[in-house]
Amino acid sequence: MKPIIEYIDFRQYMRDFYDERKRRSAFTWREFSRIAGFSSSAYMKVVCDGASKLSKIGVERVGAAMGLEGFELDYFRAMVRYGQADTEEKKKAAYEDMLAVAKQYKVRVLSGDLFEYYDSWRNPVLRELAPLMPGATPGEIAKKIYVETSAQEVRESLDFLTKTGLLKKKDDGTLVQSESSVKGATDATRLALRGMHRQMSELATPALDLPKEERNFSGVTMGVSRESYARIVDVLNECRKKIIAIAGEENNVEQVYRVNLQLFPLTRNLRENENA
Repeated sequence: MKPIIEYIDFRQYMRDFYDERKRRSAFTWREFSRIAGFSSSAYMKVVCDGASKLSKIGVERVGAAMGLEGFELDYFRAMVRYGQADTEEKKKAAYEDMLAVAKQYKVRVLSGDLFEYYDSWRNPVLRELAPLMPGATPGEIAKKIYVETSAQEVRESLDFLTKTGLLKKKDDGTLVQSESSVKGATDATRLALRGMHRQMSELATPALDLPKEERNFSGVTMGVSRESYARIVDVLNECRKKIIAIAGEENNVEQVYRVNLQLFPLTRNLRENENA
């Protein structure tokens, strides 16, 4: 069974614990529920199936039943809060607690680096900008960014990017990208990506004041069905892929740009009440 730090889903961890015990003995859901102190013989299975939540007392009981203690129990507590959070803010705070536990005990959380990467708009900007300015100081790099940025913020971001290998320092001190693109697919990185989209949308507003030769804004308000929405999403995805391909062929980069492809509802579904 993998170490608990490699998990993000507490239910999956409980399931794997159960499967591991069952392989070695005649372990049952009834037994699992009993040693965790629950009267319902199926309670642990109900929780693992996502049909019930763990209370604070339940978290302690289940942690003890699985033999967790120390930082592993701290991580499990945070993982349960993450899995049961009802708002994005609570979910993000819980995941940051998971990372903090891992960092304190010098254990790396799966996808933790990507979460931190997407948590600030400066990281992807500097990952593109720094290699274009060999030998530049953090202060000189900061002056090239439209949004007010300090040399210390640049330095901290570059330290993170090099520490995680998202940027590599050559023998002559210049920085290069280790990969042409960064991708994240876990639930945790998707959570950070939502925050990234918010930040980038906010950065788009002041860009409206730039000369029209340097920026391009357009939009359309329209009525669609679910079927046409899906077709439009396919077109946007194809457009994004073509844009990435064009950028990937560039050998004479002059600036760092951001493309936001946004398609979102302005009204509620008119047929929701009809189907109720």
